[in-house]
Amino acid sequence: MKTSLKIVALSVAAVFMSLSSLSAEECLPCHREKTPAAVRQWESSAHFKAKVGCEKCHGTDHEKMKRGEARVDMKVCAPCHKKAFETHRQSRHGMGLHSGWGCTRNLEGRNQRECAFCHDKDSAEPLSQVQCARFLKQSADMGEVGCNYCHSVESNCASCHTNHNTDLKIVRDPASCAKCHMGPDHPQWEMWQTSLHGTLYGSLGQATGPTCQTCHMPQGTHDVSIGITMSSGGIAYPPEKGKPQREKMITICSQCHAPSFASRELNRGDAIQKQSLSIVKEAEKIILDLADHNLLDPMPENRPPHPLSGNKLVIDSQLLYEDTSHIERLLFKMKKYDYARTIKGTYHQNPAYAHWYGNAELKMDLVDIKAEASRLKKGSKGAPAADSPKTGGSTAEDALRVLQKKLERGAISEEEYAKEKQKVLEEFLKK
Repeated sequence: MKTSLKIVALSVAAVFMSLSSLSAEECLPCHREKTPAAVRQWESSAHFKAKVGCEKCHGTDHEKMKRGEARVDMKVCAPCHKKAFETHRQSRHGMGLHSGWGCTRNLEGRNQRECAFCHDKDSAEPLSQVQCARFLKQSADMGEVGCNYCHSVESNCASCHTNHNTDLKIVRDPASCAKCHMGPDHPQWEMWQTSLHGTLYGSLGQATGPTCQTCHMPQGTHDVSIGITMSSGGIAYPPEKGKPQREKMITICSQCHAPSFASRELNRGDAIQKQSLSIVKEAEKIILDLADHNLLDPMPENRPPHPLSGNKLVIDSQLLYEDTSHIERLLFKMKKYDYARTIKGTYHQNPAYAHWYGNAELKMDLVDIKAEASRLKKGSKGAPAADSPKTGGSTAEDALRVLQKKLERGAISEEEYAKEKQKVLEEFLKK
């Protein structure tokens, strides 16, 4: 009996030892049957030639793998790909996940695995304070497919390189960028593809036609932010930050163009960015004024709360496209889609996107916003005149309330507030 128990114990120990020290040879018999494509891709990869086995990337805890907890993220790749890791981290791709994320701790049915995206696994220390209201409004399913599949580029090298292939043809193909850089808010793929640059590439190849990688990943760098002079929301950097980046982009453009030509075209893009932003600011002012006079329909306090700001008006980068008023929905389209298309179409040398898909839509948005503001003013009986902050309502109390709101959001200074308040009171006493 003792001998039998010893044999069983040794057998269990052998199985345990095998599971805790899995190697490629032990994985292959099963995975040739269950995931044959993955095995074929690995066997034709540079990893296979360098004898990088399954366990090097996936670890040895098979149960953890089956639970989906053995993530092969950028930290796994970093020891062998140090330069790519460092340049990736300092680029916009390196902040991709956090720029589109938000803490899900208060959401029903949340996936607790998501905590690992923003918290250190050992200390639970937050790695980022960035929030994304639009992400938090999605169902878990849409958040995973519609948000995370792109934004996980921050921590997942496979977002671009795929899981088991290492052939650089994949990531040198501009189509590898398209799955994220397309659509109504940032159609860089469509802009490039239908520009002269894209046409030359399609006709004569990369030797003549520059690709996304030519301009944004020169010499194979993973810093995709090289040469960019504004935030992802289209706000220009201050000169001390923007000027060095502009010089880098002119150097890149000068591979094909005269530096003077490149500089002139980029400066023209800067001018269009400023002109377009002024249109957006005009629209924002209209909506803020309507909110001051309680004329939004519905007002923030009468609709589901914003996931970050509660029942407050939000028109910044956390502006929603749901649970909002119609005029705010028009502002969302203006800022997120048409403003972005105007300036990105310009910088990508695509006149149709710069003008008809961008500038024309941007200006028509302003027409729509002004018309909706007029409708809201006329539709409210005895409503305050939204363009008259001094007398702003049917009573002095209304006018003072409007002034107080403007002061609270920084639209007027304390001095201006006191001056306008005095005018309102004097008019009231005259009446």
